[in-house]
Amino acid sequence: MDDSVRLLLVTFPIQGQINPSLQLAKRLVKMGVTVTFVTSFSAINRITKSASATPPGLTFSDFSDGNDDGLKMGDTRGAELRRRWSKAVVELIKSEAERGQPFVHVVYTTFTPWVGQIARALHVPSTFFWIQPATILGIYYYYFNGYGDAIRNNTKKPSSAVELPGLPLLSADDLPSFLLASNTFDFALPLLKEHLDLLDVETNPKVLVNTFDALEYEALRAIEKINLVAVGPLILSAFSDGKDPADTSFGGDLLEDTKAYIEWMDSKASESVIYIAFGSLSSMVKQQMDEIARGLLECGRPFLWVVRAIEDEKLSCIEQLERQGMIVPWCSQVEVLAHPSVGCFVTHCGWNSSLESLVSGVPVVAFPQWSDQVTNGKLIEDVWKTGTRVKPNTDGIVESGETKKCIEVVMGGNEMSSNAKRWKDLGREAGKEGGSSDKNLKTFVEEVKACVVK
Repeated sequence: MDDSVRLLLVTFPIQGQINPSLQLAKRLVKMGVTVTFVTSFSAINRITKSASATPPGLTFSDFSDGNDDGLKMGDTRGAELRRRWSKAVVELIKSEAERGQPFVHVVYTTFTPWVGQIARALHVPSTFFWIQPATILGIYYYYFNGYGDAIRNNTKKPSSAVELPGLPLLSADDLPSFLLASNTFDFALPLLKEHLDLLDVETNPKVLVNTFDALEYEALRAIEKINLVAVGPLILSAFSDGKDPADTSFGGDLLEDTKAYIEWMDSKASESVIYIAFGSLSSMVKQQMDEIARGLLECGRPFLWVVRAIEDEKLSCIEQLERQGMIVPWCSQVEVLAHPSVGCFVTHCGWNSSLESLVSGVPVVAFPQWSDQVTNGKLIEDVWKTGTRVKPNTDGIVESGETKKCIEVVMGGNEMSSNAKRWKDLGREAGKEGGSSDKNLKTFVEEVKACVVK
C-alpha cells in the first residue's frame, strides 16, 4: 500500500450511490491506493459490517448533514445541506494537508458538484464518478448542449422519436423522468447542469462510469468533449468473479436471519423462482401492490418478494401469498440473483439492480418508476434484449394480467434467457483481472500516481 497516494471519495448518501462507491473504493485499495470514504452520518450508520472487516487502506469519515435519520431525495435542494457538506469536505482536505498527509485526488458522485468545485478551489485534482449508465449521462449532456428544445418538444408527444448522437433511438416515453413536465424533483436538473458545467471548464475532462465497454460501447463514445471511462460492473466481487460468496470482505456476508430464505430457495427447482424487489426508495400505492400480488398468484410459481416494513400494510392477501411464495423485508440481492433457483427478476430497474441482473444472467420484467429507471428498462428490452417492460393502464397501474403475461414471457425459455447469460459472461470478463474495466481503472490509478510523482 502506497500511503503517499491518498484518495478522497465523496458519496451522496443514498443506497444507489453508496453500493457502487464502496465497490470502487475496494478496487482502488486493491490497486495500492489509500482511500478515505466520506458520506453523511446517516449513510455510514446503515453500513452494517464492523470496522474490523474493512480492508486495509480503506477508512471512513462521516459528518452530520442535518438528516441523521436518513436523507429524503427532496432534501438535496437545500442550501443548508450544501453548506454542511461543503464545510465538512473543506475541513477534511485542509486538516489532512496540514498534518502532512494530503489527498492527491478527489472522486465525487452524482448530486455533489460542489465537491468538484471545492477540489478545484483547493488545487486538488478531481474526477466525477457517474453511477448510472453512460447512455443516461449522454442524454443529459445533449439536453444541456443543443438538444434541449427538441427534447422538451418531444416530451409533449410521448411516441415521438428522440434522436441524439451516438445513443439508441428513444421515444419521449423512454427519457429519464427528470426531463419530463411531470417531474416533481426540481433540484435534479440544476445539479446535473452544475456537474456538466464543471466538466466543461476542465482540460481533457474524464468521468468514471459504472458500466463496461461491451455493454455501452457507442454511448461511452457519444460525448466528444468528455472521456467516459467504464470501470464497472461495480457489484460485490464475490458474485461477479465466481469466488466464494462468503469472501465479500465488506457488506456482503449472510446474517443469521437470512438463512431462512436461502434454505427455501435451495428447495426449489432450477430457474423456477420469481424474485421481486423495487429498491430502497420506490414506494407503491396499495392498488399497485395488490395487482402485483394477484399477478403472482395467477402465475402459480414460487416467488421471493422483498416488501419493506413500511409497505406491509398495503398487502391484502398475505396468507395466500405465503402459501405460494416467501415475503421478506430485506435480502442480500446479489446472493439471491446468483442462486440457481431464480429464473426471473421483477425489478424497478435501478442501475445497481439492472447491472446485478446482467452479471447474474437473470432475465428481467422491467417495472420502472422514475429517474433513470425508465431508460434502463428501454435498454433492457430493446438494446440488450434481456427482458420485457410492463405496460401500465391509463391510470398508471400495471394490472395483474399484465404482470402475469410479462413473467410468463420472460420465463418461457426464449432468447431473453440466452442473452442474459451472454451478458453475464461479458460483464464478468470486463471486471476480472485483465478485463477491460480492470485495465481502465488501473490506467486511472497510474495517472493519479503519476501526478503525485510530478
